[in-house]
Amino acid sequence: MSMTPHNAADMLAKLVGFDTVSRHSNLALIEFIEAHLAEYGVESWRVENDDGSKSNLIARIGPAVEGGVALSGHTDVVPVDGQPWTTDPFTLTAHDDKLYGRGSCDMKGFIACALAQVPHWVEQKLKKPIWLAFSYDEEIGCLGAPRMIERLNAEFPRPSVVVVGEPTLMQPVTQQKGITSLKTVVHGVESHSSQVDQGISAIHVAARLVTRIEEIMTELVREGRTNSAFNVAHSSLHVGRIHGGTAINIMARECAFEWEIRHLPEEGFEAVFERFMTYSRRLESKLKARDPRFAIETTPLTHTVPGLAGSDNRTAIALCAQLLGEREAEAVAYATEAGQFQRAGLEAIICGPGSIAQAHQPDEFISEDQLEQGAEFMRRLGQLLEA
Repeated sequence: MSMTPHNAADMLAKLVGFDTVSRHSNLALIEFIEAHLAEYGVESWRVENDDGSKSNLIARIGPAVEGGVALSGHTDVVPVDGQPWTTDPFTLTAHDDKLYGRGSCDMKGFIACALAQVPHWVEQKLKKPIWLAFSYDEEIGCLGAPRMIERLNAEFPRPSVVVVGEPTLMQPVTQQKGITSLKTVVHGVESHSSQVDQGISAIHVAARLVTRIEEIMTELVREGRTNSAFNVAHSSLHVGRIHGGTAINIMARECAFEWEIRHLPEEGFEAVFERFMTYSRRLESKLKARDPRFAIETTPLTHTVPGLAGSDNRTAIALCAQLLGEREAEAVAYATEAGQFQRAGLEAIICGPGSIAQAHQPDEFISEDQLEQGAEFMRRLGQLLEA
C-alpha cells in the first residue's frame, strides 16, 4: 500500500494513536480532526456533552444545500484491559497485509478513509455536500449521537442519506436490532437458611425472573414474531451479570442482575419488556403479601437505542448500489446510531470497511484490502456528488 501523506493508512495510524476508550475524553482526537479539516478550509462544529469533556463533530464539504450524504462514525473504542494483545493497541502495526490497533476496524478505519479523502473533495466542485458526523460514547449506548442528530436536523440542510461506517466488509446493511440494557434488583427478606418459611430469598426470586427472561424468547418464536433476515431471527434477551447473597446459610437479602433486550426493529422494546414486567409485578404482589419489605425494581441502564427498519431507505440502497455495485442487503444484531438517524427522519444505511469479527478483540485489525475498499468508496462518493 502506498504511504502518501493523506492516504487512509497514514490517517488511521494517527487516529489509533489517540486512546479514546469511552471512559476517557475524546477531545484530543477531535482537535486533531478539526485541525486537519481547517488546513483545507473546511468548517466544523462541535456538539459537546454536558460537562464539555467529550464532543461530537459535524463538518461539511461542499455547498450548504439539501440532498447530500452524511458519513457517520464513532470516535470512541472499547477497552483493552485484560486482553492478550501482542502489539501496542494504540500504535498501528502492519503485518501480513493487516493493520493492527484498537479501533482499526471499529471504526476508525472508516473515519480515516473519509478524512484522507478531504483534500480531494475540497478540490472537486461538489454539487451536493458531504457531511462528516463523528460521535462520542457509541460503545456505551450510542449516547453522543442523539444531540448531534438534533443539531444536524435543526441547523443544517438535511442530507438525503446517512452512511454509518460500522465494519460490514463493505456490504450494505439495511436492518439492525435495537437494544436496551437493564438492571433488576430483588430485595428479599433475610433469615437463617434453616428457617426458609421466615424469609424470602432474593436469589431464588431472581432465578425465577431469569427463567422468565428465557421463556419470553421461546414465546416470541412460538408466536411467529421473527425476521429471517437476522441470524438470530427473534428479539433476544440475555442476562450478562448477576450478584447476590451474603453467606451460604443466610437467605439472600438482595440479588441484582444486569440484562439486555435486543429487539427486532418492527417489534420495539416496550412490547418485549412488558412481558417481563407483567410477570415481575405479579410475582412482587404475591411475595409482598408475605412480607411488605419485599420488592423488585427494574431500571434501564441506558436509553433505548432504536432498531433500523428495512423500509423507507430506497435512496440509501440506491446510493450504495451506485458506489459498490449491486450487493445483497444484510441485517445485523448489534446496535449502531443508524436507528437514531432513522428515527429522526433521515434515511440510513450501515456500510464500512473491516469485519465485525475483529471488533472488540485483542489484536483487532483491518486488512489493507478492506481499508483500500473503504478509500475507493470515498473516492467514488466524491465523483458521484460532483456529477
